[in-house]
Amino acid sequence: MPELKNDRLLRALLRKPVDVTPVWIMRQAGRYLPEYRATRERAGNFLALCTTPELACEVTLQPVRRFDLDAAIVFSDILTIPAAMGLGLYFAEGEGPRFERPLHGEADIAALRVPDPENELRYVMDTIRLARRELAGRIPLIGFAGSPWTLATYMVEGGSTRDFARVKALMYREPAVLQKLLMTLGEAITDYLNAQISAGAQALMIFDTWGGVLTPRDYVRFSVDPMARIVAGLQREAEGRRVPVILFSRNAGASLEALAGSGCDAIGVDWTVDLAEARRRVGEHVALQGNMDPTVLYAPAQRVREEVAAVLVSYGRGSGHVFNLGHGIAPDVDPDHVAVVVDAVHEESRKYHR
Repeated sequence: MPELKNDRLLRALLRKPVDVTPVWIMRQAGRYLPEYRATRERAGNFLALCTTPELACEVTLQPVRRFDLDAAIVFSDILTIPAAMGLGLYFAEGEGPRFERPLHGEADIAALRVPDPENELRYVMDTIRLARRELAGRIPLIGFAGSPWTLATYMVEGGSTRDFARVKALMYREPAVLQKLLMTLGEAITDYLNAQISAGAQALMIFDTWGGVLTPRDYVRFSVDPMARIVAGLQREAEGRRVPVILFSRNAGASLEALAGSGCDAIGVDWTVDLAEARRRVGEHVALQGNMDPTVLYAPAQRVREEVAAVLVSYGRGSGHVFNLGHGIAPDVDPDHVAVVVDAVHEESRKYHR
């Protein structure tokens, strides 16, 4: 593999010195880019785009061709594992992801089998291999997966939900059955992420999208602990470097200490937590990623630059910060405003690293 020319992201995630704060953006490959929309139309549908490595690689590279980003993230979906487990993933217009065969109880959960990443999920590994080749060492490539709790919510609910009634009913009525599901998913996610490392991923992120819907007690038991088991099972060295692991748990600001104790290298923070407070609470143990409110991207360019500066001020001097949004980019954001963010981070952050 070519030598990595820009390793700011990897250094910052390990709290090593950098010249400027690195920046990448969740959902940076997505519908706000006209080139993405054209590629998706060529694919025919979202699933075809995800499962065709040449097209998924093209989408992975589109934002890093357009913006001076410090990382690429493989284009995929968090629901690849449940899909490979045979639940029949499909996307309903205006409703998001759905499963033809959701989990209805203990028998369904017991019947689940851990997929082989180089078989049922080979398309993701091939996308990573293609992307690494095309990046040619320019910037690192991030691999990712959904957390056990987040995947479980979709698998039990049958898709997106507002009240999480089915999965929480399972949690309260039959916690051992839910734990069985989380253990199976944890094994599958560990295998999947290790395969991504072997294919060429240089950093990893676990998206715990729905961790914040749990009470603090249940959050540790059913979300943090399963992620910690995954982190403990990951291959942490590849190509002579440590492979950093980021955990992002939305609306979980009250439990940063629990996340910091998981064994991860960095925590993704949403915009509901002040970075200065987050750094005070956990900054000596892990790096922080975040945390500009994504809706700032609707504001005029000068206002966007001001908000970038405010986030950098909040974190303060020194390394250990990766600039990102507190969640993904909305589909109707102007791409020029993303360019403003990326350039402003590099310009404004230099003074914090002297």
